[in-house]
Amino acid sequence: MNGGDEVVAAPAGPPQPLEWKFSQVFGERTAGEEVQEVDIISAIEFDTSGDYLATGDRGGRVVLFERTDSKDLGDSRRDLERTDYPITRHPEFRYKTEFQSHEPEFDYLKSLEIEEKINKIRWCQTANSALFLLSTNDKTIKFWKVQEKKVKKVSDYNLEPSKAVGNGSIASSSNSSSPKPYLANGGSPDRLSSVLSNDFSFPSEGIPSLHLPVVVTSQETSLVARCRRVYAHAHDYHINSISNNSDGETFISADDLRINLWNLEISNQSFNIVDVKPANMEDLTEVITSAEFHPTHCNTLAYSSSKGSIRLIDLRQSALCDSHAKLFEEQEAPGSRSFFTEIIASISDIKFGKDGRHILSRDYMTLKLWDINMDSGPVATFQVHEYLRPKLCDLYENDSIFDKFECCLSGDGLRVATGSYSNLFRVFSCAPGSTEATTLEASKNPMRRQVQTPSRPARSLSSSITRVVRRGAESPGVDANGNSFDFTTKLLHLAWHPTENSIACAAANSLYMYYA
Repeated sequence: MNGGDEVVAAPAGPPQPLEWKFSQVFGERTAGEEVQEVDIISAIEFDTSGDYLATGDRGGRVVLFERTDSKDLGDSRRDLERTDYPITRHPEFRYKTEFQSHEPEFDYLKSLEIEEKINKIRWCQTANSALFLLSTNDKTIKFWKVQEKKVKKVSDYNLEPSKAVGNGSIASSSNSSSPKPYLANGGSPDRLSSVLSNDFSFPSEGIPSLHLPVVVTSQETSLVARCRRVYAHAHDYHINSISNNSDGETFISADDLRINLWNLEISNQSFNIVDVKPANMEDLTEVITSAEFHPTHCNTLAYSSSKGSIRLIDLRQSALCDSHAKLFEEQEAPGSRSFFTEIIASISDIKFGKDGRHILSRDYMTLKLWDINMDSGPVATFQVHEYLRPKLCDLYENDSIFDKFECCLSGDGLRVATGSYSNLFRVFSCAPGSTEATTLEASKNPMRRQVQTPSRPARSLSSSITRVVRRGAESPGVDANGNSFDFTTKLLHLAWHPTENSIACAAANSLYMYYA
């Protein structure tokens, strides 16, 4: 055979845009219901298998959800695979358990109140059917183990529990003031005889032997959350990130000026691996905003700064990683600088792609996708809410310009997502040639709002910026699609399922889930 019969596949075009559908909502508010501050969700994270989802809130609670649709298939999965019909079930979750992770504290040395709000949650490797996760507030990280335990009960009583209570009154009280004799063990002979006479009669043949009740394990189970480790007193500033290492043994925690490396089993010692604190604090020009380990290389991590740069560091180079292996930043366009330039350039979140080749970053106005092998600039830039650019002054005055939006990538790396105002979130395709830019609302009708403006060319953005700004400026408080926007309802937190096109996002105290 000379290979003449081989068929050459035509190059595939960009993937079709996904059609997103509502799946579930937990904690849905009724119309007019007031949201309690402590119930607002502040962290969302899927585990690596996608079978569990954890949320943290401002009240210091962690709530776990468990996937049910894959487990429901059970033994019938083989039967389903034999049929010609594919399994088209989308991920469905149910409430599993919750526990109080952090409590409000007060630092008496600094006269500082430490709120209980959960800043980040990260899942650790599972072992022996137990779930492990890290949760952190501003100062303290905790390592939790959540496990199903069988309920233990006492059985094999000498008497039936129903008969042991007796017929009612055990012994009538006496008004006599004369002292009563007591037995050596503290019991009263009157009371003893009264109990024996009223409640129990010895069998005529006597009692052959008394036996101790035994504790037996029943088939009932209960979920128990236990704090295994507390990693405290290692950060002078607020913790903004925690990230697990692929070695399964270590993790990092980052605050504004330092990144510390921990071993999961050692809570009283950490190693400072990044320190950007200057000798004189007046010389401080940037702070650390987010940090994450590489998904497969245990020696590599990335951290972002308030100046819009991302640094890749190699832990093999030195104990204190003052110098970076690579620096990723976009050059400022000449003549574009304004009062807000540095504020909106600050990166609020970074995420590695599953392949470890790409890094996704979110600043106030855009999503940027970076290739770690190309540090000249981002390979793609996505405009999230360009129609807000004329409103930056208003956003600065009401502090919305400092909101920290998270971002996420799909498991296959083909799409990215992030949140915006009015409880909207946006999904973009990273595939070459694709113009997919979907706007969804965190509600039961996610496709209600659609923004059709082109949100991506990668690189030269000046022409599209001018066009969109002009359109947004025509009507204050209105987005590019004519919908009014609300700065008080913001979608900061969301997570993409690791293997399927499913997104979980938080709108105040409600957790919405969508699939495509």
